[in-house]
Amino acid sequence: MVSGEVGQSGPEGNFLETMVALEGDASCIAHARRVAAEFLTTAKERHQVHVSQRTLDLAQLVVSELVTNALKYAPGPVLVRLRITGGLVAVAVWDSEPVVPVARDTDAGRIGQHGLEIVQAVARDLSVAREAVGKRITARLALTGTSEARSA
Repeated sequence: MVSGEVGQSGPEGNFLETMVALEGDASCIAHARRVAAEFLTTAKERHQVHVSQRTLDLAQLVVSELVTNALKYAPGPVLVRLRITGGLVAVAVWDSEPVVPVARDTDAGRIGQHGLEIVQAVARDLSVAREAVGKRITARLALTGTSEARSA
């Protein structure tokens, strides 16, 4: 597992970023949540970025759901990148499976398989991009904890 914090200034302006590579066992999910929490806490305390408690909680939830899906459906490693820019935190998860996931219809009786539905419900937006190998799913959350939910 590799992680690090990076602060950059570029065409998009200032941003903070961290990335972690996960090898694929169940302990990776908890590690990824800790990385997200530590990154956002550091952004708040060291870089004076306003990060609400709601955003901190939702970012950990989104990381948990996306990493769980990647570990369940894709062979090999998983990369998680968190990036703060423009009042948002982007949570991107890459895995080696090229199949694009689709949220299932709501079914209160279904046990499990609600992860993508949950992410869609709490994220400002959600995108899936196919990569040369696999795919990258990115969910964006407002740092202030307001307006996180997608407009219907």
